[in-house]
Formats: sequence, C-alpha cells, structure tokens
Amino acid sequence: MTVAIVDYGSGNLHSAAKAFERMADEPVLVTADPAAVATADRIVLPGVGAFGDCWGGLNALEGMVEALEEAVVRGGRPFLGICIGMQLMATRGLEHGEFSGLGWIAGEVTQLKPADPALKVPHMGWNDLTVEHAHPVLDSLPEGAHMYFVHSYQFITQNPAHVLATTDYGGPVTAVIGRDNMIGSQFHPEKSQESGLAFIEAFLRWRP
Repeated sequence: MTVAIVDYGSGNLHSAAKAFERMADEPVLVTADPAAVATADRIVLPGVGAFGDCWGGLNALEGMVEALEEAVVRGGRPFLGICIGMQLMATRGLEHGEFSGLGWIAGEVTQLKPADPALKVPHMGWNDLTVEHAHPVLDSLPEGAHMYFVHSYQFITQNPAHVLATTDYGGPVTAVIGRDNMIGSQFHPEKSQESGLAFIEAFLRWRP
C-alpha cells in the first residue's frame, strides 16, 4: 500500500509529508512521476498559492493529469485534495482570470466575500467545522473540530450534497467537499494539530 503526494511545484510539501508519514502504516511517496501516481493506492493533491498557477504547474508535468484521471476517476483510488488541491477538483476557478479545473466535482472557485466587512480576506486562522453530511472521514472527528485555514477563494458546488462540511466566516464557507472516492479539504490538515491528524488518519483508513 502506497500513499502518493503529488509534487507539482505548489510549495513546500515537507509538513504534509511528515503528517502523513506519522499517521500512515504504508509508505508515503512525494513524487512528480505520473507512473508512480497511477499505481499508488491513495493519492493526495496539496496546493498553495493561486488557482491558475497551481493548474499550470499540474499541467506542466507531462501525463500527470491523465494519471490522476486513470487512478482516481476510472480506478476508484481514494483521493484527497488539500486547499488549492481541493479547489482544482472544480469545473473552473475564477482567481485572476478564468481557468479550467479537473471537473471532478461540478462547481466553481470564487472570491471569498464575508457578509461582515470587518472580517479580513484572506481568511487566515482557526475555525470550527460544521458537518453537513455524514462521511467516514469526518465521523471520527470531535464535534466542532478546529482546523487551520488560509484562503481568499472558496469552492461553490453545483450540488449541495457535495459539501460535506462548512465553517463560518461571515456566512457559511465550504470546508470539505466529496463524492464517491474523492474528498477535499479547504483547511490544511497537516497544520491543524490533533484534529488535522485525526482527519488524515481517517482518510488513510477510508475504504470507499
């Protein structure tokens, strides 16, 4: 059993790799090799920065998008997108232009606009999760689990059933999305201390 963390130049992956290594019984591989991703048992797509830059970085790795499609969409391998990695699952992103996404969960990534003008963007810091739809990866988390967020854009899904959890930041903000063998978190579980490690552990145990 292998966990592949996709390295496409989206930032320092050290903290994510360490968190997964701490919780995993199987090897954790940080890789830019599409062949390694295609054969991994579980796949993690992290991401920091802007949607367009991350999408460009992912597409710059020849064969990587195709490897993800083969493993996740057709192969049914458990997949976790983190922050921009979650946003890339959308149909399109509207950050500094319009960019296509993977299109795995219908919706778009739009600017975060809290109803309270006193709330600053980016949304940065610790917030509680509100579970909207039960899911095996969320079931073991304590009620109101605290997670660490850093983002200026949010994922608006076409189907509300794909929003598994929200957080409140001047109104409900998508925190976890998912369908079938795919799940994504707007927060950074690797930076969310015990609650984040519990989320990672639950993903590693998940058998969709």
